[in-house]
Amino acid sequence: MRKHFKKVAVATLMAATALAGATGLATAQDDKPVIATVFKISGIPWFDRMNTGVEEYQSEHPEVVAEGYGPATADAAQQLQIIQDLIAKGVDALAVVPMDPVVIEGTLKRAMDRGVIVVTHEADNQRNTMVDIEAFDNDSYGTALNERLAECMGGEGKWTTFVGSLGSRTHMQWVGAGEKNAEKYPGMQLVDPNNESFDDANGTYEKAKEILRKYPDIKGFQTSAGNDVLGVGRAIEEAGLAGKVCLVGTGLPAPSAPYLESGAITAIGFWDPMKAGMAMNAAAQKLLAGEEIVDGMDLGVDGYHSITVTKGAGDGLLAIGNGMVLADKDTYKDVYF
Repeated sequence: MRKHFKKVAVATLMAATALAGATGLATAQDDKPVIATVFKISGIPWFDRMNTGVEEYQSEHPEVVAEGYGPATADAAQQLQIIQDLIAKGVDALAVVPMDPVVIEGTLKRAMDRGVIVVTHEADNQRNTMVDIEAFDNDSYGTALNERLAECMGGEGKWTTFVGSLGSRTHMQWVGAGEKNAEKYPGMQLVDPNNESFDDANGTYEKAKEILRKYPDIKGFQTSAGNDVLGVGRAIEEAGLAGKVCLVGTGLPAPSAPYLESGAITAIGFWDPMKAGMAMNAAAQKLLAGEEIVDGMDLGVDGYHSITVTKGAGDGLLAIGNGMVLADKDTYKDVYF
């Protein structure tokens, strides 16, 4: 086993990478493998919840050191720097949710060449990974979101889409599947698609206001990043359009609750990022132990008890769980967190 982190020079790394709730690399011990989970961005509800999963995994598995990290803003270059720093420090495994899979391909390859275990999430096009873990089939998820939107819109009217970034693989899959589903409804007209939000609720709010001004007759929004429903929901509510303009997108129950209650958000889709964080760490630990990831494997995490495993984009594997959830005003309290 390679040399692990020492209790030195932690402050510089923490300051540079805005560590997400982690205690720092000083917690590592020489006889324990280190699994570093790298989020798209720190300090937002989605990845705070994922970091809770990392902490829970650490609590349940004291034989490893599991820690979470993330850039202060949704920036692929900042995330790349974090990954490079962690590799240089000597982590045993990386569990990464890429902001842009293409940006980190070379770095992940070098990591694996050095013997680092690499697991990814929300990136089924990642070539340099040993296994990419998805909570569900991404096309099915995007279709489900759009079908709910079409139901709310009555199958007609102008609609638009938001993504965290054009480089975000899953977001582009979801809206792409949504566009394909909308072809069933000739009355639905897509306008100004693929607005980049960078997972910034305030920025999304401003962009949504622009769209509402530009298209006063717009009927629907399909959004992707976890904060998008909050920004668009706020714009819809402030415009007095709650219940009149439809909004369906990825979001968590607790932050979305006020807008679900007001009708500004029609419905949310999600998977539990806490469980996804735990599943990534479970897969990484199995690979560290020399186990193979196989079809039907139980990762010991709800939503990932019987994963479907196929060939991935590169030499690695694609593992798909069954963790998709759709909720609206009538049902979100049943899945609240």
